[in-house]
Amino acid sequence: MDRLRSASSRVLIAAAAFLTLAVLAGFGLFAPASTPGQIFWVLASKSTLSSTLRLSVPIVLAALGGIFAEKSGIINIGLEGLLIISAFAAIFGADATGSLWLGFLIGIVASTLLAAVFAVVCIEFRADQIIAGLAVWLIALGLAPFASQVFYGGPNTSSVGTFDTITVPTLAEIPFFGALFDASPAVYIMFLAVAASWYVLNRTTFGRWVRAAGENPKALDTAGVDVSRVRYAAVLLSGVLSGMGGAALAINIGQFTGNGPTMVNGKGFIAIVAYLFGNYNPVGALLSTTLFAGLDAVQLRLQTADVIAVPDSLVQTIPFVAVIVVLALVGKTRLPEAAGDHYESGEE
Repeated sequence: MDRLRSASSRVLIAAAAFLTLAVLAGFGLFAPASTPGQIFWVLASKSTLSSTLRLSVPIVLAALGGIFAEKSGIINIGLEGLLIISAFAAIFGADATGSLWLGFLIGIVASTLLAAVFAVVCIEFRADQIIAGLAVWLIALGLAPFASQVFYGGPNTSSVGTFDTITVPTLAEIPFFGALFDASPAVYIMFLAVAASWYVLNRTTFGRWVRAAGENPKALDTAGVDVSRVRYAAVLLSGVLSGMGGAALAINIGQFTGNGPTMVNGKGFIAIVAYLFGNYNPVGALLSTTLFAGLDAVQLRLQTADVIAVPDSLVQTIPFVAVIVVLALVGKTRLPEAAGDHYESGEE
């Protein structure tokens, strides 16, 4: 009954979205100067899709990391901290080595090391996973701006440049979808990571072990597989993927900004919502992130174009309100059975 209700809600949401787009398209074609017409052309512009892809990268990659960790039974709410530490390390590494790609790798290493500490605390010392995740976030939130202060004399680092975009001739000229063929390398890394994560989780032995560690660790232990090793590997993967997200975020801008909540600004927490909304499916996490990032890109364009005569602070709430409404209508997500539970080999 719950599945039927959820499916009906998804159909209703899809129908409402399609009808809204159809109405906006009508205004766009026959009354392009009207407010709905201008909104349609903002939605249909290539730059909106380009911004959506750019904004999606750190959220999608962190969400993939969260899926691996939580599927194995370890709830990693420290994704925000992993993004922060990798963003700073990537810029520092790029500045020190003179190579953006070496900086990218250094960002991944920093995030993986912090994830390893989190794994040891949670698996070896059986700490509360929520508290440990919050500690990771708070440590990174204090450590990265402090390190920036030490090396750069302030919470913001120097600029180190950005990745060049990869442009496919001819295809990049296609209206709207041309943004897919004129993007930063990080965008293509994101798509590859989504496909690889889906394959690993659903088509490999390691993926079956990860899912078993989160659903029934006793059965996995009985089959002779070390549950702790599987969980360590999954948490380290969350560090690698989040590190890619944080490094990509920083290098796409060319600088680390450590003021307030830092340049990461809640993207790690949005990633948690994204993979819950996507029901622990990498493709679902990509689609749900695209919804949020797309709405965020639209509100930025609406503010720039001055299309809607409402306060900017109100327009900025559009993506958050939309995601909350969709989450409320789609229904609940089932967590892995053993998520958050500790396990030792041989225990009953």
